[in-house]
Amino acid sequence: MPFINIDNKNKNIIKNMIILSIPTVMEEIMSTLLQYVDTAMVGHLGETATAAVSTTTTIGWLIGGTIHSVGIALLAMMSKAVGEKDDERLRRLSEQAVFLVVLCAVVVGGLSLLLAPVIPVWMGSEPDVRGPASEYFFIISLPMLFRAAELIFGASIRATLDTKTPMIVNLIASVLNVPLDYLFIYVFHWGVKGAAYATAICHVVGGTLMFIVFCRKPQFSFRARNIIRPDAGLMGEISAIALPALGARITSHMGYVVFAGLVSGMGTTIFAAHSLAVNAEEIFYIPGYGFSSATSAMTGVAIGERNRKKLSTIIKASVVMTMGVMFLNGLILFFTATPLMAVFTNSGRVIELGAQMLRLIAFTEAVFGLYICMQGLFYGMGETKIVFYVEAFSMWGIRILFTFLVVKVWHLGLTEVWYCMIADNIIKAILLTISMWFFMKLA
Repeated sequence: MPFINIDNKNKNIIKNMIILSIPTVMEEIMSTLLQYVDTAMVGHLGETATAAVSTTTTIGWLIGGTIHSVGIALLAMMSKAVGEKDDERLRRLSEQAVFLVVLCAVVVGGLSLLLAPVIPVWMGSEPDVRGPASEYFFIISLPMLFRAAELIFGASIRATLDTKTPMIVNLIASVLNVPLDYLFIYVFHWGVKGAAYATAICHVVGGTLMFIVFCRKPQFSFRARNIIRPDAGLMGEISAIALPALGARITSHMGYVVFAGLVSGMGTTIFAAHSLAVNAEEIFYIPGYGFSSATSAMTGVAIGERNRKKLSTIIKASVVMTMGVMFLNGLILFFTATPLMAVFTNSGRVIELGAQMLRLIAFTEAVFGLYICMQGLFYGMGETKIVFYVEAFSMWGIRILFTFLVVKVWHLGLTEVWYCMIADNIIKAILLTISMWFFMKLA
């Protein structure tokens, strides 16, 4: 029996999935490519500059993940409302989206600015890195209102099965980053600070454009007077989905912080190689997140329509497409590891060590794709608790525990640290796949 029964109805589902996925995949790829340019420009300023930007990267992920968890909840609820054809509920949810953008800006933005001076110290960075790292993080945290708008309004727009418009908005903001980087870093000679200003301006542009698109969507005909009054019922539902997603994000990104901190203590050269290799690998798994984002919306719509057969097809097609693309990407990564690292730095030792790590992880990209796929499907269903439990167990029980032993007890090298990271990804993929099988059997 084939994995997917390809009848006409399933063909249409798969076709729609591909059509919706292409813009999100392209968006993620282009955004990452332009981040490569950004990282390369900073990287050629030297190892200290690279470390200054990389030191706060994991905290940046934590911030983005916190806001993204709200987007996950809104996407799941809005896409379900789309499937149910409940326009009134969709309108009320759009009002909560505006309220939550402002709330995230105040709370997350305020904390980020307050903690900017001490974060590099917490990360264990060397004394000459702390000043530039703190300044960089402070500047990119200033436009938090616009960063929240990019993520939350973007997720809301995708819930209506419109993936093309968020792609265009994010592409405009990302492309703008390249000339601004060059201008601020090399023409004005502002160094790391210049890269921060370029990033901040791009967030302002992206957030503003995303808000304009959100306001023009007929499905989001929200009433301005209601955005200052949170709906207790809807906020309760949003919290029930968002809090476990937030817990998973915090658990994951705090794990990344500890993980990066452990590697940071191994020396500037090793940390630079590790950080740049992580950045270099990103474009090879980012298409998986593109598929995940699109299929999350389709999953929510299928649940709203109460169409179990459609949901099953979406799950199977998502697994096949994501793992297939990630397998091919892994092959490319293996053969391009060294020239890829050379894009970001001219340090021979950093290039050599980083390339070794990339070739190591290339063989597991398909399995990591399975993890990304399952995570996105559970988020589309609004079943975020399962992801939280798996993330907490694997990140801290596998990656952090064994990395601590590798670095602090056994005094091994970066290769063994990356083995810990690979083991974490594989275990999460297995546990989430088993959970999905049981979920579909019991549903």
